[in-house]
Amino acid sequence: MSAVSPIEARKAEALESFRVRGMPHRRFEHWRYSDLRAVLDAGQVAAAGTAHWQIGEVPDGVEVFDLAKPAPPDWVVKNLGNIGNRPTMEEASLAFAQGGAALRVAKDRKIPQILPLTVSSTGNLRLLIVLEEGACLTLAETHAVDAGLLRNVGVEIALGRGAELTHVRIAPNAPKSFTVEHIAVGEARDARYRAHFANFGSRLSRTELHLVLREEGAEAHISGVNVLGGESHADVTTHIEHAAGKTHSTQQFKHVAGGKSRSAYQGKITVREGANGSDSRQTAKAVLTSTRAEADLKPELIIFADDVKCAHGAAVGDLDAESLFYLRSRGIPEREARRLLVRAFLEEAVAEIGNDELRAAVWRDIEAVLPRALEQAR
Repeated sequence: MSAVSPIEARKAEALESFRVRGMPHRRFEHWRYSDLRAVLDAGQVAAAGTAHWQIGEVPDGVEVFDLAKPAPPDWVVKNLGNIGNRPTMEEASLAFAQGGAALRVAKDRKIPQILPLTVSSTGNLRLLIVLEEGACLTLAETHAVDAGLLRNVGVEIALGRGAELTHVRIAPNAPKSFTVEHIAVGEARDARYRAHFANFGSRLSRTELHLVLREEGAEAHISGVNVLGGESHADVTTHIEHAAGKTHSTQQFKHVAGGKSRSAYQGKITVREGANGSDSRQTAKAVLTSTRAEADLKPELIIFADDVKCAHGAAVGDLDAESLFYLRSRGIPEREARRLLVRAFLEEAVAEIGNDELRAAVWRDIEAVLPRALEQAR
């Protein structure tokens, strides 16, 4: 009788954990703004199947493995299911996905071109990204417009010493779908993770990030925008752990909510004992363009170390009345004036995307949804 492979053992463990925990709901503090149990049950998650994925032309220095195939290489066996704390929905994606993509960038390889990754259809999916020591990659993750009932994606990212990953995730409005993605990142010494999450809402949208700066010199710079209209929902929940000293993280999120939409941000920073000299900043701001829209912002700091620099801030409000009056007094129609002010409000977060091509792509998507985001609820 053949022995169970490490990956199959992890899948069995994940399945049992999912059965024990059940669906996440608002009585869990970190799910308080996204009650998944109210709209889905565990049977629907299990029966959702496997989502489709596609990677564009693979450059030299990048290895891609289809997780639906047998005999995974050692680097997949070592990392899949082992990064992060595997919360409920990531357990589900590990247990029920019958495929996914794993990619590795070889040591000291710096990939100049953008690597496009497209996720489509309903179902569960696993993604594994491994950058070896000194490797560099820019990943553009794009989701299909509408996935039907459920798309649940679990992403694991391992960054070796001095590796650098730029990760831009764009999720268009999906009014019929429940979309959940959990991203777990582990960073070695002097590694750097730069990410931008552009969310345009769904029936229930949840993007969750758990990032551990494991060794000195590791950095994480996270930014994002939620631009919502109609009755859409988008929840971004982050947890960055400074596990070693002299680590650095920043977060910059901007939200625009119109119609009857709901936008949420929960950002937690934990500075572990002994992580002296850590530096962490987080900012979240929201503009409500409708009297029936809602924004919930909840930054949090937990510090167990000395000599740290940590700060957080949050603000929710309407567009500045004086600025709106100034533009209208110059002959600009009110709707156009509001659009210009919203663009100016979002600029700081979108400017965090260093790649010109990806930044322009995010702006195109923002412009496409702004008319809905500026509508009043009826």
